[in-house]
Amino acid sequence: MRAAGPGSALVDDGRFGEARNAVYIVFFGNGFLFASWAARIPQVRAELGVTPGVLGLLLLCLAVGSGIGTPLSGLIISRLGESRTVRVMAVAAAAGMAAAAVGVLVGTPAVAAGLVVFGFGSGTWDVAMNVQGAAIERVLGRAILPRFHAGWSIGTVAGAGTSAVMVALGVPVTAHLLAVTVVAAVVVPVAARRFLPGTRAPAPGGWPARRRPLASWTEPRTLLIGLFVLCMALTEGTGNDWLSLAVIDGYHSAAAAGTLTFAVFLAAMTAGRWWGPTLIDRYGRVLALRVCAVTALAGLLLIEFGEVLPVAMAGALLLGLGTSLGFPVGLSSAAGDPAHAATRVSTAASIGYVAFLAGPPVVGFLGDRAGVLHSLWAAAVVLAAAFLLARATAPLTADGRPGQDGQ
Repeated sequence: MRAAGPGSALVDDGRFGEARNAVYIVFFGNGFLFASWAARIPQVRAELGVTPGVLGLLLLCLAVGSGIGTPLSGLIISRLGESRTVRVMAVAAAAGMAAAAVGVLVGTPAVAAGLVVFGFGSGTWDVAMNVQGAAIERVLGRAILPRFHAGWSIGTVAGAGTSAVMVALGVPVTAHLLAVTVVAAVVVPVAARRFLPGTRAPAPGGWPARRRPLASWTEPRTLLIGLFVLCMALTEGTGNDWLSLAVIDGYHSAAAAGTLTFAVFLAAMTAGRWWGPTLIDRYGRVLALRVCAVTALAGLLLIEFGEVLPVAMAGALLLGLGTSLGFPVGLSSAAGDPAHAATRVSTAASIGYVAFLAGPPVVGFLGDRAGVLHSLWAAAVVLAAAFLLARATAPLTADGRPGQDGQ
């Protein structure tokens, strides 16, 4: 595909191909690291002997770390650049997960501390790789950010699949997660060295535009996109954190069945992100995202009322497809204006990550009272809001105004 504008020469340069592949690897690594933790949550709960409410507070620690790192990511990226930010934060995230893994043997406070560090590193790393992905997208001249997120989802499938094997073999949580952190801390920083140069633009006179990161917080379109991302992130996060437990507790299934259902959810999300751009090109962002919201809701209904495990797995499939495009297309929409892409992506992601802050304790406390399976209804409520907010993702017109719909 021919790139548009000044990026065309870069597309023909071998360095662009290396940078694109490096972004895929970095997204994959982030997803693999996260899913390795998420897939072992049932075993962590068993080892620590905690209730769903306490587990929700532990997961909140992960969200707190991410909630601190994501808003600060704009400043960090402006100082270090995308490549160095990913390298530093990948090591920090790996160190945090290693501390949480060891904490399983020590006690709940150690796990909580490790998850805060893990969340901080992972959240900042996430924004940096999305900013780099948006830069690749602009140079290429066509949509590719959802496919980078498919790379993240492939990483989650690989992480969940590996975890399922570890569970079946009886490998302890701590040993498994420590091995994962070593691999991530080595592979991801090496790949990030291949990124394109940072896209930071100084203000007139060369002085950094300090107010620019804050300006995006006053833009109605950016804020609405951020709210849309929040709704879809809460739904996705509910699946990531609670789906396996919902199947284990609600359907009285074995741990392996819960992990397998989680893998089905992640595989469906991967497929949606890989082939979704074709649907967006044909039908436009708004319609595609609204269909996704309805599909996710149908999946939740099947999981809630399926009664037998195969129906719940079908629901997990629909839930994965329905949540697949929300987060990446939301960030791609925020990056529509190259001059403000980095700050708007950071703002939309920061709003979206509130879901990871609020979601785990809300679902956990609902789980204490109604059971984990019934607590998934929290996601159904926000899907209705996402259906309406999808309108904000319509592409900008040539004069920078919100468009009607389209790619």
